[in-house]
Amino acid sequence: MSTYDLIIRNGQVVTPESTFQSDIAVKDGKIQKVASNIEGTANKEIDAKGLHVLPGVIDTHVHFNEPGRAEWEGLATGSRSLAKGGATSFFDMPLNSTPPVINKENLKNKSDLADMKSVVNPYYWGGLVPENINQLKELHDNGVIGFKAFMSPSGIEDFNNADDETLYKGMKEIASFNSILAVHAESTVICDQLAKEKIAQGQTTARDFVESRPIISEIEAVRRIISYAEATGCKLHVVHASSRKVTNLINEAKKRGVNASVETCAHYLALTVKDLEEKGGLAKCAPPLRDSEEVEELWVALANGEIDMIASDHSPAPADMKTVTDNYFEGWGGISGAQSTLNVLLTEGYHKRNLPLEKIVEVTAVNPAKRFGLENKGSLVEGFDADVTLVNLNESFELQAEDLLYRHQHSPYVGKTFKGNVKTTIVNGTVVYDNGEIVVGQ
Repeated sequence: MSTYDLIIRNGQVVTPESTFQSDIAVKDGKIQKVASNIEGTANKEIDAKGLHVLPGVIDTHVHFNEPGRAEWEGLATGSRSLAKGGATSFFDMPLNSTPPVINKENLKNKSDLADMKSVVNPYYWGGLVPENINQLKELHDNGVIGFKAFMSPSGIEDFNNADDETLYKGMKEIASFNSILAVHAESTVICDQLAKEKIAQGQTTARDFVESRPIISEIEAVRRIISYAEATGCKLHVVHASSRKVTNLINEAKKRGVNASVETCAHYLALTVKDLEEKGGLAKCAPPLRDSEEVEELWVALANGEIDMIASDHSPAPADMKTVTDNYFEGWGGISGAQSTLNVLLTEGYHKRNLPLEKIVEVTAVNPAKRFGLENKGSLVEGFDADVTLVNLNESFELQAEDLLYRHQHSPYVGKTFKGNVKTTIVNGTVVYDNGEIVVGQ
């Protein structure tokens, strides 16, 4: 009779193809067997009757800010909030950390901290900035998942945005070793000029801020970066698209043979300009929130397979930096949402819009693992890492500030009622979150 470290029994296992009742046996951090009525004993058994068993969320876009700005967020608090939200891996962005991850030394500083502090699997983006093109290969060789560039100012003094020459040369270099470039795609010229005009006229409301960063700004930048991808052969990933008009451009490029992918974020699927007006700086981000018609179009795109993955773009800051009064051009832009991505997709997607669970696991786990070359992650199949999330689809709760494990307990989702609650999160075969508590090692 076989002996395992863990057996999850009687759960409804969700794959991109189907959902079925099964047991899952785990040993040495790997899934050994997925089958009904698995025989054998285990050091720990979990009865998942009434629960759905999903591959752990892979959040491809977070800003945990450590080292250097740990007072904004940290690897310990950030990773624990992810675990509570059903995520088992994250890709940390290279900026907001001080120093930013633009060379191998800075990468090692961050990875050493994550090894000590993170309760989920950490991965790292390297930065593409004008001054580090000759260090991209070294970063790649030291394990970055890919590279991130800003086509408009990042807001961080030590992480410069990439001008067109930097983008082209950087993409050519990245293509030479078959890596990928992720871009924040907004037009500097359009956004800067519109913002100057608005501010000069004293037009500083939430709606004015949104109108200063219009969808056409994203469209212009995406068209430009796609042309560079076609010219250089560089794999491309467009982050936080706020509109189906943007995702359409990536899908048209794919049809022409461009190796491209696109993400959107939970907040573009759950929040609107009205939330920005009501919640102030807690709901400020760039690109900004859009109107409800754009939100609904993004859901259509998601259901149609036009969006490759969903990320949180968790970009926290202390409360005093998020304060907005009369001038929405002031205050730090960035939404705290890493703990709530799966809740949004289950509530707004599965329950409200009949989005299949199979599609949810595809865009939160399967596609990210495949796109970024995470072998043995993202799926509940034999031989893969045991990164697992158990969810009660029918349990509702109202999110309270004290429920958040972030360094700063604020989020535009506070006060929202979610249907679909994460009960247990397992990382590499180890239960790290269980029924409201972080239980690393138990």
